[in-house]
Amino acid sequence: MKTGNYEEVLSKVTEFLKDETKTSTVIGTEFKLGEFTCVPVIKVGMGFGYGGGEGEAKISGHGEGSGAGAGMGIVPMGFLVSRGDLIQFVPANTTHGLSAAVEKLPDLLGKYLTNKKELQTQEPVLS
Repeated sequence: MKTGNYEEVLSKVTEFLKDETKTSTVIGTEFKLGEFTCVPVIKVGMGFGYGGGEGEAKISGHGEGSGAGAGMGIVPMGFLVSRGDLIQFVPANTTHGLSAAVEKLPDLLGKYLTNKKELQTQEPVLS
């Protein structure tokens, strides 16, 4: 087996994994929803393998070969949701998937809008 080929493939796969495993991959870009700030949290798994060999065939002679592969899996874990000093993790549990976390966001927004409307309709207290 050619050592140079192995080292080149390993170097390229390692470079790929290093480029893909950044903080922004696991902790996503924050977004605003009214007064709420939401940050997606993601679990990332990666792996790679390489193999090669050479041998003699009884009839056709000498041969060698090698191969490599890499894979990456991404699983949404949930959202970090903050409003003022309150920070809460809203999980995307495995029973309901990401839809459970997404379903909670409209409820949070509805509570926020209701609370805001109530505050606007209250008469100011004069001392």
